[in-house]
Parts: sequence; C-alpha cells; structure tokens
Amino acid sequence: MTINGSAVATERPPGLSPAGLGWVAAHGGAGASTLAAALGGTDVGARWPSESRAEPARVLLVARTHAGGLRAAARALAAMREGRHPPGMELLGLVLVADAPGRLPWQLFRRTRVLRSVAPVWRVPWIEQWRLGAEVRKAPKVLLSLADLVDDLHRGAY
Repeated sequence: MTINGSAVATERPPGLSPAGLGWVAAHGGAGASTLAAALGGTDVGARWPSESRAEPARVLLVARTHAGGLRAAARALAAMREGRHPPGMELLGLVLVADAPGRLPWQLFRRTRVLRSVAPVWRVPWIEQWRLGAEVRKAPKVLLSLADLVDDLHRGAY
C-alpha cells in the first residue's frame, strides 16, 4: 500500500494456524483446559478459534457426558453443519469427558451414539487424580491416543 508516495506495510490478519490443535469447550467446565494442560495444544475456551489470534485450525470439541454437556455438544455440531464457524476450521472430533465414575446411564449412552454418527468420538473415563489436582500415574489408553494426535499435529505429521 502507498500513502503520500511512501510504501506502508499492511498487516493481514494471520488467519487460523495450520499447525497445532485447539481444544474447544462446548460448555463451561467441559474439560478443555485440563486436556490442553495434560496433553498440549491450545485451550481455545468456549468459542471457535480466532483468526486474529492465529489459533489452530484443527480442533477437538470437548464436552462432559452429563445431559447438559451432550446437548451443548449437539448444538456446537449443529452450528458447524450450518457453517457457523471460522473458514478453514477443521473439526477432528468430539472428546467426551466422564462427568462421574462408572457407566453412563442408558439415556446418555444413546445420546453419545447419536453424536458418534456425526463426528469421531473419544470417551475419556473418570480420572480421580484430575479431580484432586494430582498427576495421572497411569493414563487411560484414550489419553495416550489423544496425546499422539496432539504430537502429530505439532510436528505437522497429520
């Protein structure tokens, strides 16, 4: 750009970053911050990634397995289907974090099956150490799988 005969550098918004992974919370308390701290990646919060912040284009949506969390996940997936997300954003899947120890009640399990028909789903079991703020000594296999995905995205291997 030229102003009064002088060249002026113009800054383009950086856009979404092709590197890394963003954790998007479908609702408050979903577990996105905990997963980002434990596995790496960017905690985007309860919103889509921002182009102005150059946040990762590839995201995992995070929700708890209680009724409100599953409804919030369904709303976020519907918003994506309707195109209400930043251009270039890619949803890699949905991470459902257990809201309590034990098995899901049948009604909630049925809802997770419906969500699984829309996006890949990782189910993180109840981890008592997280509740206590302690280090996880033996990580469930699903966390190891998610950690590998985060590492691959940071290396650009995905």
